[in-house]
Amino acid sequence: MGKKNVLKLVSPIPESVNSYLKPKVNSFKVKGKTVYSVKMFEITSVKTYKKMFSEYVKREVKKQCWGLKPNKTQHFYIDCIFYFEKTNRDPNNYFKVLLDAITDSQAIWLDDNVTLERVNAIYYDKEKPRIEMTIYPVDYIGIFPTETEMMEFEIQCKDCNRYGNNCSILRKAKEGRIQEEINGFKCSNYKKYATKSKAKKKTKK
Repeated sequence: MGKKNVLKLVSPIPESVNSYLKPKVNSFKVKGKTVYSVKMFEITSVKTYKKMFSEYVKREVKKQCWGLKPNKTQHFYIDCIFYFEKTNRDPNNYFKVLLDAITDSQAIWLDDNVTLERVNAIYYDKEKPRIEMTIYPVDYIGIFPTETEMMEFEIQCKDCNRYGNNCSILRKAKEGRIQEEINGFKCSNYKKYATKSKAKKKTKK
């Protein structure tokens, strides 16, 4: 693949999103009447899987020398190949528990709202059902197609009088937020910072 920071993982097929929660009915008295409430809880097999797989992720991060620390803005591709035991399975039903388990490890991302999961192929292996994953960071950062373009944009920002005050426009751009102030990677609120020498001249006049 020719990319740095590539992590390869193999997972057993977890519980489907259709079956990983079960209802639990509780009853209590209110003014002499019995009131019922229903709460959903994770089944035991899901709890077991998440604990097992999150520990496995931690070990693989160290073993494969994964070089990125979790943060709130870095997005990741997750290229998956599914090997089901039966042909009547929908791969999209298995990402919920899988991604929650990886999130629990806190070793790759802090929240799975930064994941771009992709199904690259579906095969059938009755003897060894599994999901093979390749995880790696996307090229884009925020609204910028590449890290280089983000750095070039920020270099221009350093001459702006908003930059030293933790510019909200730049911060939101790095978070991927679309703003009307930025068009064609040019900021309409850019105002060149006035140096002290120029400021003195203006004062004398």
